[in-house]
Amino acid sequence: MLNKTGLAVSPGIAIGKAVILDSEEYQIPKRSISPSLCDSEVQRAHHAFEMAIAELAALEAEYQASDSSEIHDLFSVHRHFLQDQSLRDRVTQRIHQDCVTAEYAASSVLQELHSHFAKVPNRYISERAADVRDIEKRLLRHLIDLKKETLGHLTEEMVVVARELRPTQTAAFDKQFVKGIVCDTGGVTSHASIVARAMGIPAVMALHDLTETVRRGDMLIVDGNSGTVIVNPSAETIARFRETQAAMVALQASFSVLKEQPAMTQDGVDISLMANIEFPRESGAVLDAGAQGIGLFRTEFLYLQSGKEPTEEDHYTAYVQVVKTLNGRPVTIRTMDLGADKFTQSHRFTREDNPFLGLRSIRFSLMHRDMFVAQLRAILRASTQGPVKLMFPLISGVREIQLAREILASVKADLDRTGQGYDTDMPVGIMIEVPSAAVMAACFARYVDFFSIGSNDLTQYALAVDRGNAQVADLFSSFDPGVLRLIQMTVDGAATTGIDVSVCGEMASEPAFVMLLLGMGVRSLSVVPSLIPEVKRIIRSVSMAQCRDLVETVFLMDSVSEIDEYVQQKIRSVSLQKLGDM
Repeated sequence: MLNKTGLAVSPGIAIGKAVILDSEEYQIPKRSISPSLCDSEVQRAHHAFEMAIAELAALEAEYQASDSSEIHDLFSVHRHFLQDQSLRDRVTQRIHQDCVTAEYAASSVLQELHSHFAKVPNRYISERAADVRDIEKRLLRHLIDLKKETLGHLTEEMVVVARELRPTQTAAFDKQFVKGIVCDTGGVTSHASIVARAMGIPAVMALHDLTETVRRGDMLIVDGNSGTVIVNPSAETIARFRETQAAMVALQASFSVLKEQPAMTQDGVDISLMANIEFPRESGAVLDAGAQGIGLFRTEFLYLQSGKEPTEEDHYTAYVQVVKTLNGRPVTIRTMDLGADKFTQSHRFTREDNPFLGLRSIRFSLMHRDMFVAQLRAILRASTQGPVKLMFPLISGVREIQLAREILASVKADLDRTGQGYDTDMPVGIMIEVPSAAVMAACFARYVDFFSIGSNDLTQYALAVDRGNAQVADLFSSFDPGVLRLIQMTVDGAATTGIDVSVCGEMASEPAFVMLLLGMGVRSLSVVPSLIPEVKRIIRSVSMAQCRDLVETVFLMDSVSEIDEYVQQKIRSVSLQKLGDM
């Protein structure tokens, strides 16, 4: 029996025999051609582009009506990439300049793009290299007439083992037989991981050399909750994990009774339980999960899924779709959080040595005022369709709040001049994501209507740890006493003017943190829709007195491990309570 640990990217437990998915590596030789044949090679290349685009459009349509919005949007991104005229022009130019075949030109151009992405030190951008490789393989299949490999021969439950998975490979898996996924490469934000989560397949990535160890037919246990993969486990180990599987299924089934129940502690304190979304299509899942509204609507998808800058109408259409779907429940729209690991259109290749400390989020918006104004106009216009809140990300100083509000006031004045309506009382808030904002929370509270704590960035900036860096990932923990004190400072700062404060980062989605956050005074949590029932169950299982006692004890500790162990122990005792006792 062998245990390997990687990154847990899609929750759940899978047990099955290994099937090895060999890499689809095409070795394309550089073959020179006569200049007279260049035009015909260009036509071959263009035909391959059109075939690949049509193939992706069909896949898009297949997932259009499904709940798998992430998969649909992935195919859309790939299709838009292939429709980019500049990409075709580069392939055409390579054929004419070097007098080479269409397949060599396409492969070399896309490999250059792949190398560009792969060398970027930022984890999110480097993981986009897998998408470029995916697109290259799709084009080459049409150029050299090779059949796409599938797992259509499977007749029993298996775990897919691969060095690297292309996202569209993952999307093509049959969930009836593919029960788990493990890869040597990949990360939490890679598209293959996103697709695995969307399909509900437990997955572990970044296992480094697992493919050198596992053989076809080996029995595997994939624990997508802890990031553990067990090769050829004992019968006792398999039995133990099957019991855990059954318990998880029973727990999920029991959550259905919570949908209509309030998120209220045992001593009668109401907690606002909201949802985070990235795409308008997810708004239906918000209602299905029993959320009270949307606490964080990330709007970056408008910029990252298309080959062009979104217009004001693009923004407006997306926002109105969500606001109308929520049917009177509040929707908090965060302005574009671009830069750093998320680039956009003509600005995407601007190089920065330290992008997370550079031109990102509100700084990017203030620098690109035309884009900012278009988004603000759309948000204001959408506020006539239902309760909308506006939120600015990554605020680090008062001057940024002042500038953002000055631009907002200017946009309102322009709408007034043209007679376009908007909610004149629309609440305006900020994200608390850097230590300076937490320290100055009492000051910032005089300028805004609410705070939302982004615990992911707050932890990263407070500890100077990139959690995507495997060499220091063990240092990234929101249980760190310094991080917890910054959160408490934010809550206390908000209390000076009586404004609301919520948490919308991963802390709010982790049951282990729920009691801590409530005990520190947080009364609003915003989580991914699928985790709302579990978080609600925790809320309904505890009293505020328990939560405050927990915080009081934790604040006497100075070790991450000590805090982690103590909080986990407390949450386990809560988890043992029966739903009927709540």
